[in-house]
Amino acid sequence: MTLTELRYIVTLAQENHFGHAALRCNVSQPTLSVALKKLEDELGIALFERSKTRVSTTPLGEQIVAQAQRVLEQAAMIKDIAIMGQDQLGSPLKVGAIFTIGPYLFSSFIPHLQALAPNMPLYVEEGYTATLRERLRKGDLDVIIVALPFPEADVITKILYEEPFVVSLPANHRLAKQESISSAELANENVMLLGPGHCFRDQIIKACPSIINKSPNDVTPTAEGSSLETLRHMVASGIGITVLPESAAISRYKEGELVIRPLSDTNATRTVALAWRTSFPRHKAVEALHEAILKGRKTPKSLI
Repeated sequence: MTLTELRYIVTLAQENHFGHAALRCNVSQPTLSVALKKLEDELGIALFERSKTRVSTTPLGEQIVAQAQRVLEQAAMIKDIAIMGQDQLGSPLKVGAIFTIGPYLFSSFIPHLQALAPNMPLYVEEGYTATLRERLRKGDLDVIIVALPFPEADVITKILYEEPFVVSLPANHRLAKQESISSAELANENVMLLGPGHCFRDQIIKACPSIINKSPNDVTPTAEGSSLETLRHMVASGIGITVLPESAAISRYKEGELVIRPLSDTNATRTVALAWRTSFPRHKAVEALHEAILKGRKTPKSLI
């Protein structure tokens, strides 16, 4: 068997489709099929079950694919080790961040990272926590920026900062007169949240359970948005109020349109951290990223 054949079966297990897997591997579908048949003949077992609509691993195939993934990671480490002996800051660094962090962090740390590692190309992307976890596990990303907890085997996490939650509301809202707002006071408000799939939504509900634990007779709706920026615009239009991480609360609206008030609850915060595979050998690159983020991280100067 060859590393190429192992890469084929890992990709096929991920895609569950011959055509899609062949496209990812940059080969024709017949080439992929022939390679798979050759490997199955060599091992004497079927690795995949085929149907007209789907390809799935057999029980034994699932174990072999998992081992193949580990072999590929170990093989990739040979190149990484060679890079370590040369320049850890000279190869591309692939960084992912969850949707509620990326837009507010990328622009602040990238200039600092370029100053610290001018010869290290940087690739960034955003995604849901589950998507980033999978891409990190596959090696498609080197480091991701997520909110803790982030339980994952063979992954190291390093805390970046604690970030409080704040309430964004129209300047003429009755709660805007207060210096701070408790989660209990949100019970009877139209609090707009991100849609399902966003970990920040779950964190808000955990910190402020009164938002969804309403009385059966309470007809106050809870609207949903696709991004934090959408929620900010909805607040500005007077539809309701929302809870944001502090980094997303810097107002771009005219003074008097929106106000920001801290949540008085002590647990209304999130912990933002870096996460990377234990097998990732470019420790200097991770440290440079960590330093750049801390340099770029600033508390909003004006919370209108």
